[in-house]
Amino acid sequence: MNKNLPEYALVVAGGTGSRMQRELPKQFLEIGGKPILMHTLKQFYAYSAAIRLIVVLPENQIEAWRALCQKHQFRLFHMVVAGGATRFGSVKNGLGMVLEQEALVAVHDGVRPFTSTSIIQEAYAKAASYGNAVVAVSPKDSIRQLVTESKSKAVPRTDYKLVQTPQTFKASLLRKAYEQPEQSGFTDDASVVEQLGEQIVLVEGSYRNIKITTPEDLVLAEAFLKEAGL
Repeated sequence: MNKNLPEYALVVAGGTGSRMQRELPKQFLEIGGKPILMHTLKQFYAYSAAIRLIVVLPENQIEAWRALCQKHQFRLFHMVVAGGATRFGSVKNGLGMVLEQEALVAVHDGVRPFTSTSIIQEAYAKAASYGNAVVAVSPKDSIRQLVTESKSKAVPRTDYKLVQTPQTFKASLLRKAYEQPEQSGFTDDASVVEQLGEQIVLVEGSYRNIKITTPEDLVLAEAFLKEAGL
């Protein structure tokens, strides 16, 4: 744990149920009897009880989240802020809740509930030393690059990484990055920060750190919980 800078977790949960084929937003779907988002927040709290949790939700989902917290007696302290029209806007809104001039900010997907405390710790430590730390894993499958619509070519998978979250930064760097105009190439926080000319530092992730997006992911998530006895 970094002893000098306050640590924030900015948990972005702006999903809908479209790819999950459900009406309920995916972060509110239950695994192990509780909404996915609650499991995600508990992982950061397990890393440090001093963590400052910020949840970014679409404005029209905030009341539903508060009702779920009451229903499940979820009393883990966190702040809630309304997101923007895009993920870029949502992260920018969440950053407004980071009051200290300097801090460490981990931006995390609300539907990644299985990030280990050791990965969280390593990300904060690397970000404290280098300014940023982005969790990633090596691809398991072979990769082909599309050359045209009908042609592709094999590329070495050792040259690629699959990016996960948390993506952790010094707050001053992240604020500067989000002062830029939004661009179509900004697919995650690392790409926003990289636009400043920063070298991105990678932290080894885990294949269990799944992003729950499709019905198949729910089956896997329940299996992980069962294995852990939760």
